[in-house]
Amino acid sequence: MKTLAWLGGILIVLVAAFYGLNSYIYNEKQGTMTASNMNIQPISHATFVLTWDGTVFYNDPTGGAEAFAGQPPADIVFVTDIHGDHLSSETLEAVIGGATLVVPQAVKDELPENLASRARVLANDETTNEKGFTIRAIPMYNLPESADSRHTKGRGNGYVIEKNGFRVYIAGDTAGIPEMRSLKDIDIAFAPMNLPYTMSVEEAADAVLDFKPKQVYPYHYRGQDGLADVDRFKELVNAGDPNIEVILAKWYE
Repeated sequence: MKTLAWLGGILIVLVAAFYGLNSYIYNEKQGTMTASNMNIQPISHATFVLTWDGTVFYNDPTGGAEAFAGQPPADIVFVTDIHGDHLSSETLEAVIGGATLVVPQAVKDELPENLASRARVLANDETTNEKGFTIRAIPMYNLPESADSRHTKGRGNGYVIEKNGFRVYIAGDTAGIPEMRSLKDIDIAFAPMNLPYTMSVEEAADAVLDFKPKQVYPYHYRGQDGLADVDRFKELVNAGDPNIEVILAKWYE
């Protein structure tokens, strides 16, 4: 009996550990995803707040201070590109506080001096370590490549954030590029889909099926013709791999 009790205790610990790391609860009304150590709060379009083990990340903060009312103050802020739906100096000045600001060089070049002097610049494929997280800049660009494309290779950054083997990928404004498709062991991904700026729904689904994140958020899906069909994206991804969880969060009013 003691042996059975001991084995039962070990099983409970293992199950608790598994679900503590891997179980998520999606709140459809609020458009948030929570786990034992993580909360994802969409703000709008490409802007969101990620809280992970008590560290707060702001991605592409836009919309002014009012967009972040009620949110915890940022510890690390990412900006992916120079366009206005990603870079708002006014919003950055309102929310930056004491946070670390991580940007590509092209973004730093657009910042006022008070922000530029604080910017931590990462070029594509460079890595930094901040507050216990490893942050790697990932290329983001349009295909086919051209000098006059909306997003040229090397100008902007996607980001992979990693801690204790858990990996989150923020794609930024990109096509289904080889650097995305070759990613490994991504737990949560944010994938854009709005032609002509990034990908079609079909291309985004095809790319996701190549690198197979455990979960994927379609985001940045407002384009010239309105909102992309994210239900179709979910259908295509799950037809190709039902083990990938597609989270349809609330990005737009």
